Amino acid sequence: MFDKKEALKKLNYEQYEVTQHAATEMPFSGKYNDFNQKGIYVDVVSGEPLFSSQDKYDAGCGWPSFTKPIKKLSYKRDQSHGMERTEVKSPIADSHLGHVFTDGPVDQGGLRYCINSASLKFIPYDKLEEEGYNQYKKIFEE
Repeated sequence: MFDKKEALKKLNYEQYEVTQHAATEMPFSGKYNDFNQKGIYVDVVSGEPLFSSQDKYDAGCGWPSFTKPIKKLSYKRDQSHGMERTEVKSPIADSHLGHVFTDGPVDQGGLRYCINSASLKFIPYDKLEEEGYNQYKKIFEE
């Protein structure tokens, strides 16, 4: 059973600020921005699967970018900082992940999920079974 209160105690300062207070890490500073290993990205708070490395691409924006999520995410209108954006949140933990924009690769649906590295934990392909994510191996066999 997921215990959010206990999970939050394990986060570092940046992870907490990003996931709980919708902070944004500095562009090009996140550990997953220039990272290209095979596997999945999960919510750093709850461990719920979010994105696959199969859908990650370099948008040049300074944050990890994906064309689509693995599962349905939560969305919220965000008018902060004088902008009109769509916030992306994890469904179970309600963690702030980043934003989704409509300037992604057209041939892959046109969306760009611009996500903070601090909201993510990477599970390498060869550790999926060991970490309890074996059902996601099929993503890489399609």
